[in-house]
Amino acid sequence: QVQLVESGGGLVQAGGSLRLSCAASGRTFSSYSMGWFRQAPGKEREFVATITRTGAYTYYTDSVKGRFTISRDNAKNTVYLQMNSLKPEDTAAYYCAAANGIYYSSRYYDYWGQGTQVTVSS
Repeated sequence: QVQLVESGGGLVQAGGSLRLSCAASGRTFSSYSMGWFRQAPGKEREFVATITRTGAYTYYTDSVKGRFTISRDNAKNTVYLQMNSLKPEDTAAYYCAAANGIYYSSRYYDYWGQGTQVTVSS
């Protein structure tokens, strides 16, 4: 079992930055690939970014490439999402999740956090 708790969300103006954190419980954090997803009101949950177990490889959805960076610190059992140049369309609840491989679909993720709200004002 892995428990995930996100933090770092909030209200920011367009062009600003936020860093989301996701703290995991348990000693098996490094055995999971980690992902970030987001869900805006009335929309389906969508993939944002994912990172391999060691952090050697990262993958992003096109709309955030060059603006968002996913990283992890296995010693701290934490995965991060640095979000720069934020846009109003980035407004959503952001979720971290753990999986046994690299996946873009939420259906393959086994564990989920409760989410943290990000609101970008224009």
